[in-house]
Amino acid sequence: MPLLQIKHLTHFFGGLRAVYDYNLDLEKGEIVGLIGPNGAGKTTVFNLVTGAYKPSEGEVRLNGDNLVGLQPHQITTKGIARTFQTIRLWNELTVLDNIRIAHASRIKYSLPDSILHGQRYQKEEKDIKEQALKLLAVFGLEGNARELAKNLPYGAQRRIEIARALATEPQILLLDEPAAGMNPGEIGELMALIRQIREEFDLTIWLIEHQMRVIMNICERIKVVDFGETIAEGTPTEIQNNPRVVEAYLGEEAF
Repeated sequence: MPLLQIKHLTHFFGGLRAVYDYNLDLEKGEIVGLIGPNGAGKTTVFNLVTGAYKPSEGEVRLNGDNLVGLQPHQITTKGIARTFQTIRLWNELTVLDNIRIAHASRIKYSLPDSILHGQRYQKEEKDIKEQALKLLAVFGLEGNARELAKNLPYGAQRRIEIARALATEPQILLLDEPAAGMNPGEIGELMALIRQIREEFDLTIWLIEHQMRVIMNICERIKVVDFGETIAEGTPTEIQNNPRVVEAYLGEEAF
């Protein structure tokens, strides 16, 4: 059984078809790309899978369990984490606290424990802090743990967002345009980081990206959508040479 199964996923906004008959099997350990022109429905697919929207039709299964109808926090707890096109950090919190707060769904101590700062609370909070610091070390951010998130440069904020997603202990990580706004050097570092976290955290990674340098160099296969409908699927080489994909991107210069 594939780790994630998406069958006939369809969604309408009123009379507008945003996604139509989207199908995908994700296997454990893959890096898979989702590409398409602006407005093609890519982020809508992510929103349907993570519970932000409820599909008009179709099903989404993780390890065979149906996710349709679950709330986003429930889907996160089951093992799907994501980042967003626009960075969403708690800017007035420290880098460390941005990571610590991601453990909220897995906290086991009670409300009285948190009020009284009992032994169970102290032990679990200590463990959460240690785990968060280990994550920051993976991302080269341990030296910034006490800084406010808003004070870090853009590329570092992207890494914080990915680290926060990993703090939820996902099986699948969804990255929505992780290279957006990055310079060429930062993009190169991002590609190395994605490969590293796939291996280190034993993850399946599914990403939306407009930077073809990223998609073509790190994805094992790619699915292309246009006007909400799948128009191609294959290896990077197959996608790069697909006439319909080239047409959708308005010329070969896109690759």
